[in-house]
Amino acid sequence: MKPGLPCLLAVLCLLHSDTASVGGAIATSTHFRTTASTSLLTSDFSSTSASGSGWSTPGSESQSFSNFTGSKDDRGTCQCSVILPDTTFPVERVERLEIIAQTISQKFEKEFSKVKEYVQLISVYEKKLSNLTVRIEIMEEDTISYTELDFELIKVEVKEMEKLIEQLKVGFVGSSVIVDQLEVEIRNMTLMVEKLETLDKNNVLAIRRQILALKNKLKECEDSKVGNLPALPPPPAPGSCAHGGVVNISRPVIVQLNWKGFSYLYGAWGRDYSPQHPGKGLYWVAPLDTDGRTLRSYRIYNTLDDLLLFTNAQENWIYYGQGGGIVVYKNNMYVNWYNTQNIAKVNLTTASVALTQTLPDAAYNNRFSYANVDWQDIDLAVDENGLWVTYATEASTGNMVISKLNDTTLEVLNTWHTKQYKPSVTNTFMVCGVLYATRTLNTRTEEIFYYYDTSTGKEGKLNILMHKVKEKLQSINYHPFEQKLFVYNDGYLLNYDLVFQQIPQ
Repeated sequence: MKPGLPCLLAVLCLLHSDTASVGGAIATSTHFRTTASTSLLTSDFSSTSASGSGWSTPGSESQSFSNFTGSKDDRGTCQCSVILPDTTFPVERVERLEIIAQTISQKFEKEFSKVKEYVQLISVYEKKLSNLTVRIEIMEEDTISYTELDFELIKVEVKEMEKLIEQLKVGFVGSSVIVDQLEVEIRNMTLMVEKLETLDKNNVLAIRRQILALKNKLKECEDSKVGNLPALPPPPAPGSCAHGGVVNISRPVIVQLNWKGFSYLYGAWGRDYSPQHPGKGLYWVAPLDTDGRTLRSYRIYNTLDDLLLFTNAQENWIYYGQGGGIVVYKNNMYVNWYNTQNIAKVNLTTASVALTQTLPDAAYNNRFSYANVDWQDIDLAVDENGLWVTYATEASTGNMVISKLNDTTLEVLNTWHTKQYKPSVTNTFMVCGVLYATRTLNTRTEEIFYYYDTSTGKEGKLNILMHKVKEKLQSINYHPFEQKLFVYNDGYLLNYDLVFQQIPQ
């Protein structure tokens, strides 16, 4: 055996045992490339074994092993030096890495949640920008359909978006490319609105201002002419008949949609009138069912403000009313009873039926109702003189009949026959004992075209235009103290002021 072979075998055995025991550590420690020098001592060899010189001489067999060196000292002891990898596992560094990784993960989750929130905000801004773009495109195509208010509204919206973008930029950490793009688009939108407004001021709005100035001058001219005319007597006192009849009517005032909604096109509304307390009546609203026939319930309000706000309402049920020819007088509601020619007197606040009375010879159940309005064969009315009813009979061949009623007993006190065919009339109302009838001119205009004066028996034609907001007038009620008409117009509650012919004093 060569002199260095026992030492070599010892080294190999030791390497094998160490490698087997720390193999996992060696494999793991490749990332931390630290090394250490280990000296291995073997047992003494015989002089015969030690006499070889192959251990220490360069180029010997040991040169095939690059990870150890061997030599023999003066006493013949074989010494080997082997370079082994660090077998200690770096636990502390791994724990540090785990903590850092956990911290980074938490930060990532926080920033990711912000990003999701910003993405949602950005989508909202994109929709707003899209809406603004569409509106501006419409404005560009049609220079007549917009006003200064349109520009101001768009400016307000753009400014709000600019503020939101600034808040988004402050709170946004990281890449802000999308936010910057939105900011640029909003800035461009602002410039576009300002440019359009400038162009508009030079065209449409300038012309409109000129027209307004001309109107003002015309009004001043008319006022000056009126100032030169002799003074007219004051209008009649509320509830008074010291006038020559209705000669004009104001434009409608939309008070409210009926409390049941758009589907309830038919019905009536008004204010209770009592000569003893003329200005203190309750307001009432009575929409019919969607069939346009049945009155099941109504609401009463103490004030007009309550009606406007739908507050403090009292809802009462009667179930058996028919048609929109309803009126309220002295805290009693008068209706045509369902499927009969009877008139019912119902206490307004308790909804209890006080009395029913047959209207003699009256046609009913759509025999002679108004034009475009069904189930109103019997139409009740109130004026300064009390309770009235307008209807038709078979004997009148459909022409209107007017009867004065006793409001307590519902007995007919007097009757007048007209020459006006009832189904050609859209509605009627009474003022100071005079019947006024309307007819349709078009979808936005009615005409008060006929009158019948019960005090003289005279009838004739009128030409008073009456504007409306919807197509059909379902009912008209007059309030003597307010001198107003309460009109139910396809579900909307309207008011009109009447203008009377003055009687010189």
